[in-house]
Amino acid sequence: MAKHQLNTNGMPIALTSVDKLVGWGQSNSLWAFSYGLACCAIEMMAAGGSRYDFDRFGTIFRASPRQSDVMLVAGTLSKKHAEFTRRLYDMMPDPKWVISLGSCANTGGMFNTYSTVQGVDRIIPVDIYVPGCAPRPETFQFALMILQKKIRKEQASKKIAAKRLV
Repeated sequence: MAKHQLNTNGMPIALTSVDKLVGWGQSNSLWAFSYGLACCAIEMMAAGGSRYDFDRFGTIFRASPRQSDVMLVAGTLSKKHAEFTRRLYDMMPDPKWVISLGSCANTGGMFNTYSTVQGVDRIIPVDIYVPGCAPRPETFQFALMILQKKIRKEQASKKIAAKRLV
């Protein structure tokens, strides 16, 4: 039997797969498309401030959908604005994820009217729902950590399948 000797000069060796390495990189460098529609956007802005500091998670708020991989829908979505929401979602590069912030974005909230979309998931596929009216920045921060775990579990080498809408 041949013996293999590895000279690392005292440095530790780390073994991993490409999927885990890519998942780690994607989960720790999320560029969020801040899409504030109503009062939940104030809490989203507070989450990006110095007290909660999303930069330490590698999350950077962007104003362009073409440079973002996470869409943060915060607030009441009207039917008049739904077409534009879908268009902005389609502009985002793959892979992409969506976080729905607040009761109005999740289910239409208290506005069960003809002009309000009863949940943003009727327009675009949603990965994580954050409950509350308006949700606290800590809740939003926890949702972001859950999304990071979800991204780390996904296989980077698989083909990106279209998310099916209801």
